[in-house]
Amino acid sequence: MTIRAIAPRAAWHATRPDDGLTRTGGLTEPLILRHDSDGIVELRLNRPDRHNALVPALLVSLEAALVAVADDPPRALILSAAGRSFSSGGDVQAFYDVAQHERRTYAKRVVGSLNRVILALLNLPCPTVAAVHALVTGGSVGLALACDIAVGGPRTSFAPWYTAVGFSPDGGWTALMPDRIGRARAMEVQLLNQRLDAEEALRLGLLQQLAPDTEGVGPLAHQLAAQVAAAKPGSVRHTLTLMRPDVDAVGRGLAAELAHFLAQIDTDEADHGMADFLGITDA
Repeated sequence: MTIRAIAPRAAWHATRPDDGLTRTGGLTEPLILRHDSDGIVELRLNRPDRHNALVPALLVSLEAALVAVADDPPRALILSAAGRSFSSGGDVQAFYDVAQHERRTYAKRVVGSLNRVILALLNLPCPTVAAVHALVTGGSVGLALACDIAVGGPRTSFAPWYTAVGFSPDGGWTALMPDRIGRARAMEVQLLNQRLDAEEALRLGLLQQLAPDTEGVGPLAHQLAAQVAAAKPGSVRHTLTLMRPDVDAVGRGLAAELAHFLAQIDTDEADHGMADFLGITDA
């Protein structure tokens, strides 16, 4: 099967008119881009200047895009990201910029939205492929864990950072990761803040296939999406139903993650941890 290149930027469009943040120079760009081709929808995180860090506007836009996909399902969905990183997870600077007594409210928006996105991916009536081309840290791992297939390249890596920054795990690090790589390994990675490189992620099952280089991650994702899109739809549907995680159980796990995240985020430990992470010496 011929590997298709990712569609040029001109072929992409915003998922909705107000989907954007003001960038340098006063320009506004959409945070989620969508491309439709041959029964395959690709949704792309589009906050490359901040390594696609997860902020409320991006997550709300992604959730809305997934709702639209669910209303008119394609044969397959690809989730990708623009720029040098897939996603650096929660924006630590954005958390730190919020007054300490307001961080629980902000965290509820961010983690609550992320949880809804993860559940929306798990509930989609079509197969999903994550094109994870580089860095994946913090809660953004949930975007890969919630997809049916994840592909990466030699620069792909996963890391938690929670015990270093002073956050509580979110994004499925406790609700989904133990079932994927084993509870003991998931515990070790998080407590020791270990980085999993592409080869280790492939061995553990975080990734299912590796492209030979970073530029090949997108084409590989398209190749696999096209392959599953061409499969018998009834068989695919039953396979998804039988093989995906128990969504109710995942939902309970994500709710527990949110509760613990809220309990930790407004502590002095988290405040000082964010300052240290950001290199702020006068905190």
